[in-house]
Amino acid sequence: MSIEISPRDVLVVVDVQNDFLPGGQLAVADGDAVVPLINALAQKFTNVIFTQDWHPADHISFASQHSGKAPFETVELPYGTQVLWPDHCVWDSFGAALSADLDIPHGQLIIRKGYNRTIDSYSGFQEADRDTQTGLAGYLNERDLGRLYVVGLATDFCVGWTAIDGAAAGFDVTVIEDATRAIDNAGSLKKAWADMAEAGVSRVKSQEILA
Repeated sequence: MSIEISPRDVLVVVDVQNDFLPGGQLAVADGDAVVPLINALAQKFTNVIFTQDWHPADHISFASQHSGKAPFETVELPYGTQVLWPDHCVWDSFGAALSADLDIPHGQLIIRKGYNRTIDSYSGFQEADRDTQTGLAGYLNERDLGRLYVVGLATDFCVGWTAIDGAAAGFDVTVIEDATRAIDNAGSLKKAWADMAEAGVSRVKSQEILA
């Protein structure tokens, strides 16, 4: 049985940016495979929103900003434990740009995140301090939009956090799992799916929508 997408439903396309695609600074394995699928899914939706990682060059989440630290190590910051990343998605760089292979001309909004130097931001709804809001929930509520379907990169970080925070903000959230790919660092993918399930996030396959 296929899922009926209503004119109020929203496709949330998370961080399909050059630095997360093959050849990028923080490439997600097989990340480019999601692009044609996301393009096909987008044709079913009246409403499409993008998130975009958008960091200053000296962002606190970059391992290069912490002496003696390497990517994927952690540090303790005022808001908690922070995974350190290779420099990526630096604003106005090629790596920060959305993939040119995305073919979604009817996309309505780009939410940029991670532009505050001292706070990382995986979620499209709020930053990692769990306090600073992006404004996405307000936008969705003001437009009286419906269910959220989340796709993109990476499943275990920005997709997962966006989905969980969307559910916490009162939205009905579903992740289209084959339209995502994961970093899967130290068991992060298994934990992300468990956390999403606990938050009430649903999982579907793209064919349930495209059929």
